[in-house]
Amino acid sequence: MKLKATQRSELVQYVTDQLNAFYPDRFRSEVHDLIDSDIDEALDRLAGCINAVRMWTPDEFDYLHSSQHCIFIYYLSNTIWRNRQHQNVCTKLFGLNKALNGFECFYHTDLPDQFFIGHTVGIVLARVTFANYLVLYQGCTVGKNHGAEPVIGEGVVLYPNSAVIGDCNIGPRTIVGQGSSIIDTDTPGQSYVFSNNGELVFKKPKRDIIADFFRL
Repeated sequence: MKLKATQRSELVQYVTDQLNAFYPDRFRSEVHDLIDSDIDEALDRLAGCINAVRMWTPDEFDYLHSSQHCIFIYYLSNTIWRNRQHQNVCTKLFGLNKALNGFECFYHTDLPDQFFIGHTVGIVLARVTFANYLVLYQGCTVGKNHGAEPVIGEGVVLYPNSAVIGDCNIGPRTIVGQGSSIIDTDTPGQSYVFSNNGELVFKKPKRDIIADFFRL
């Protein structure tokens, strides 16, 4: 994958400098080598994500593109956690993503291989089951309710300020409308979901919205 306006070594140093600027603690010296060890795997995972998104240039990562950078930092933190369980650096990467992008998703949460973030600010994702072709917009929340957690099917879209909370089975191709909240409720899939005076309304879509976002 092409790195736009940077090189691999520069990207390693760039993220190292970001972390050390936010966290100038006594563990600074270990940051560079940990990032260097796992950045190639993280970039490979990122490439699969970028290549799936219709509106992004295939095989090119722009570190100044905020949504792409957000996904990269998530994949890097998750990759380091999978390979080394290095909590210090993974926590710093989580904090960096939260500070820069308003994106709250812990490094031990497994997001899918193909997903898209429209706008990062205010997204909160619990450690639940996510499937491919997930679309996230600003202010959306996926969370647990007294330990009960949702299962998110393939091709789910969460429009701005929507929420999926608790014991929910969100069927494939569910489109959750802006400001709508699904709490302890299943969706049938292949449907738009809207809130109307506190009640959920389900409608069949006229076309496949996911095809607007991804190269299927």
